[in-house]
Amino acid sequence: MRQEFCVSGQTLWQWRTAARQQAITANISAEEVDWLLQDLAGLDRLSLRLETFKDRAEILLCLPLSELTTLWEHRIQDRVPVQYLTGVAPWREFLLNVSPAVLIPRPETECLIDLAIAAATPPPDSPLPTSLLTHGHWADLGTGSGAIAIGLATAFPAAMVHAVDYSAAALAIAQSNAQKLNLADRIRFYEGSWLQPLAHLKGKLSGMVANPPYIPSQMVPDLQPEVARHEPHLALDGGMDGFDCLRHLVAAAPDYLQPGGVWLVETMTGQAIAVAALLQQQGSYHQIQIYPDLAGIDRFVLAYRH
Repeated sequence: MRQEFCVSGQTLWQWRTAARQQAITANISAEEVDWLLQDLAGLDRLSLRLETFKDRAEILLCLPLSELTTLWEHRIQDRVPVQYLTGVAPWREFLLNVSPAVLIPRPETECLIDLAIAAATPPPDSPLPTSLLTHGHWADLGTGSGAIAIGLATAFPAAMVHAVDYSAAALAIAQSNAQKLNLADRIRFYEGSWLQPLAHLKGKLSGMVANPPYIPSQMVPDLQPEVARHEPHLALDGGMDGFDCLRHLVAAAPDYLQPGGVWLVETMTGQAIAVAALLQQQGSYHQIQIYPDLAGIDRFVLAYRH
């Protein structure tokens, strides 16, 4: 049973006011203060926005106010992402466990699940049965927190999802999320490199989805400090030109995808056209399509196995 610490609403309001000002001075969104308080003080968004919590005689925190202050100092001074401070990140309808062992799941990546759902419903004139894609085996390569695997398992309840990651620490986080969301029996986890642990599924995958490392090596140190200092470089660094993992996935996937299977990845701004060209040159794909992210930037590439 976790310990709770009592503080007055007035005291917490004063703390919040000061923390929000610190955020503005540090060019950090002041909304992150409220995110922290929602998680650690159990306050809802409305009471924070209207500041009605200020009038409460006592509010229970899951850590002393002094420790909350220390956490916030880590955010301001060390630029530790707030998701790592709380240990959770919202993604689609889920609240996922995260740690510095995994990339923080981004809102843009949610689009991969929507694209997979759309891709799994063939057009009326398609010879492919819908069940080929919705009832088969899907792979989430480089699963990290397990976000994509969980999204796929929720979208395709009749499918089996195979989640692969090179990092044992990342897999532990992904497994904890699957268990928390009662999806552990629908997602299988593998430690290894890309498709290598899935040799038993050669020619059997209905779909392959990945958000691989795609940032050129020399750009990684220049990313915003929250990313460059704290997120795992294993999940960011795509090699000299950023295409190392993308090239591998283009080349390796045809051996694993069944005819009509879906190949779907996220890319960096400016990479989508080149990835589509790689797919075309490889010769095993058709209906190659590029889709924009939430900001209208071409970011996702989808293709079907011949």
